[in-house]
Amino acid sequence: MTDPKQSHDGGSSIELSIVLPCLNEAETLGACIETAFRALRENGISGEVIVADNGSTDDSPGIARRLGARLVTIAERGYGSALMGGIAAAQGKYILMGDADESYDFMEAPKFLGKLREGCDLVQGCRLGSGGGVVARDAMPFSHRWLGNPAFSLMTRVMFGAPVHDVHCGLRAFSKEHYLRLDQRCTGMEFATEMIIKSSLQGARIAEIPITLRRDGRVTRSPHLRTIRDGWRTLRFLLMLSPRWLFLYPGAMLIALGIAGAAIAFPAVVYRGIHFDVHTLLFAALALLLGYQSILFSIFAKTFAISERLLPRSPRMDRLFQVLNLERGLLLGAIAMAAGLALLLGAWHQWRLTHFGPLDYRRTMRWVIPGMTFTALGFQTILSSFFLSILGMRRK
Repeated sequence: MTDPKQSHDGGSSIELSIVLPCLNEAETLGACIETAFRALRENGISGEVIVADNGSTDDSPGIARRLGARLVTIAERGYGSALMGGIAAAQGKYILMGDADESYDFMEAPKFLGKLREGCDLVQGCRLGSGGGVVARDAMPFSHRWLGNPAFSLMTRVMFGAPVHDVHCGLRAFSKEHYLRLDQRCTGMEFATEMIIKSSLQGARIAEIPITLRRDGRVTRSPHLRTIRDGWRTLRFLLMLSPRWLFLYPGAMLIALGIAGAAIAFPAVVYRGIHFDVHTLLFAALALLLGYQSILFSIFAKTFAISERLLPRSPRMDRLFQVLNLERGLLLGAIAMAAGLALLLGAWHQWRLTHFGPLDYRRTMRWVIPGMTFTALGFQTILSSFFLSILGMRRK
């Protein structure tokens, strides 16, 4: 074990804390601890090894104590909870986290530390070939290697601009100062994804280092990861943190389809024998209503995520709240409702002229459908304006 009182530059503080989340890892924990200490010792790094135990019922706590690691007991279950507890207890300026199953080689710690010393906030390991990494034979299930991890990593790059090719790699390093700025919330497997997303959104300096993933050393126990369960949780989390992709873009597409449908249906366009009439207008109205509702939900979700510090503050949202305040929202909603009710009144007037008898539906529905649509949009706008004002109160 290196002397924690001596750092690489002669200071008195620990430079690197290696944090190992642990839940019944007695088969492999000892080898990981020994490798971590060896990496610190052979490279002259002032450091410590922390085992964040998450309720092990085997000899994992005893192994950690006997080998000189700091044992931190975390009562709340979850991968993220274990890491939060371990990182909170860490005394180092920098943190290196990695699983305690022998799948990662902690002798690579100096590579990560070097990038941090150069000024990076987060250094992400990459096991996949797209980022120069290597996956040893039988080290990763086929579906994870070729489907799940590449797909989720691509989504993270596209949706959040994260410069990584392996978003789920558990071997990563970061400055504790940066970690505290992230204000991590997820207590489960989403912890690692949350770190990448928040770092990207905050404009952190992120580097990626190719590593080799080895087959883990566990024999008597299966991995903690569950493909379907954790895959769904990751997809759900990515969508929840991206209101644009979950709500805004689909809503904008629906509104575009609605406007296009109304444009050809209202004048009853006939194209190559195909009649676009009131039924098309009805579908267009449905698309408009659904699209508008979806866009409103994107604003709700973004506001809530910012207020709960899941996402950083957004200048665009600040400007939106300045322009679309409660009073303006109520005014716009009232105008839309008034227009809708006027159209509906016009349809009623046509009915009255027939002495409340049969109507020409092709003519009347051109009043009823837009009237219904504007009335519903106006009502939604009024209710949403109040709701957004309630959500926005925490932003002030």
